[in-house]
Amino acid sequence: MRKYKYITATIFGLLFTLSCDNSGLELINENNIAPETFFSDAGQVESSVTAVYANLQTQGLYTRHMFFMMDNMSHENGGNSQLEADKREYLQFSFNSAHGAIGLYWNSCYKGINKANFVIGNEEKINEIPDNKLSQALKSKYIGEAKFLRALYYFFLVTRFGDVPLITTIPDEIVGYPRSPKEQVYEQIINDLTDASNTLLAKGEETTLGRATKEAALAFLGKVYLFRGEHRLALDNFEKVYGKYQLEENYFDNFKEQTEYGPESIFEVAYDTSIGGSGWGDGSSGDRLNEITFRGQEYGFNDWFNVYPSDDLLDEYESGDPRFKDCFYSDGDTFPGGTVRTGTPPDPIPDGEVYIAQNRRAGWKKYQNYYQRAHEETNSGINFKVMRYADVLLMMAECENEVGTQANAVGYINEVRSRPSVMMPLLSTSLSKTEVFDAIVHERKVELAGEQIRFNDLIRWGIAAEFLEGTGFQAGKSELFPIPLSEITSNENINSEDQNPGY
Repeated sequence: MRKYKYITATIFGLLFTLSCDNSGLELINENNIAPETFFSDAGQVESSVTAVYANLQTQGLYTRHMFFMMDNMSHENGGNSQLEADKREYLQFSFNSAHGAIGLYWNSCYKGINKANFVIGNEEKINEIPDNKLSQALKSKYIGEAKFLRALYYFFLVTRFGDVPLITTIPDEIVGYPRSPKEQVYEQIINDLTDASNTLLAKGEETTLGRATKEAALAFLGKVYLFRGEHRLALDNFEKVYGKYQLEENYFDNFKEQTEYGPESIFEVAYDTSIGGSGWGDGSSGDRLNEITFRGQEYGFNDWFNVYPSDDLLDEYESGDPRFKDCFYSDGDTFPGGTVRTGTPPDPIPDGEVYIAQNRRAGWKKYQNYYQRAHEETNSGINFKVMRYADVLLMMAECENEVGTQANAVGYINEVRSRPSVMMPLLSTSLSKTEVFDAIVHERKVELAGEQIRFNDLIRWGIAAEFLEGTGFQAGKSELFPIPLSEITSNENINSEDQNPGY
């Protein structure tokens, strides 16, 4: 079974409407269902929490723009000639505050936050529901899910914009909020994830696929502490997750439709073409059926092929690393469309051969549907792994290295390298701290390629300017997105003087 793929958010769509005066934040529509009479049974609570998840399935996030943003800025992607200008700007770091997709990203997060605030703000009313209609454990679980998701949306915001408005209640009136220091935002994220880890159901107890679990909250809490440089606290939380998951025996199973929610999956964003919806119709609202992503079509070498795996990324793989074949199609590989070829195609092209366009060395295989069909057909139903166990193991290695236990760090790296389908040579436990760090940088690059992770890694390690030299990246500016122009023009508490440096 692949459900939860989508539980309708229609009820929640009735509760909220877009306010153009409040910078894209959703406010309660008084003409629709009144929140004070809404939370009266289990179905209403569940649907309101489900609606918070829905903003992950918007164009501003995983349906379209987020993968371009993060994979292009990290230069795991190169851009083919037909790549649209707004996505090429990520490669060149030439975007400005009027960039439409950056505005969608901002709005998608804040609309998700506003939905979470609606649930959390009605905690007392939810707890008044009789236990015979909704058990106390489930009441607490649903509140925990809303807090987990609020934390996730704020993490997306604080890592990309720095100081952002911190809103934890539903506004009583249309009003703009000033930017809050990022440390306050991180504090709220930590509080929400801590609370969520105490009330969410544990892995194995949560029976609805796609819902946040106790271990997901702990893993993200560890990640937040890692981003703050608090390695001991990060490790404490990761250790609570360690051993409760296992690596997929076959690395590629992490990125196939039929093997979603596998033993390595900690949290993923759900898609399902059998349920459908139009990805084009929801830029940031999350208030409609949106069960498809364009990732396959956009990256597909036999379809739109807007981007390709960069030479820098391809060159990172050690000779014989099986993950190369699981991440990319290159010359001689086969798929349902035929045999893949690179280089200049002959005229005519032999039957059964498919040339990767524009003389690219390779095309993406990870998250592509080519293992099961010749073309992407626009819509993909492959889930996005937001957090998987290999990422946790490598973050644990990083923490161990920073606290001075290099042998332990190498042990976690070797766990990843010794996945049954990978079996790369193990690293020596006598490596120095610098050598271990270099090994972590390498391993994260090849293990997590194309998973929207590397750019944040480069930023938090302080090495982005070095690795992205010559791309247009400017230290002191390009680490952050600009605050969207729409926010500055509509929010009386944010003006051009509050803009991030350099924009």
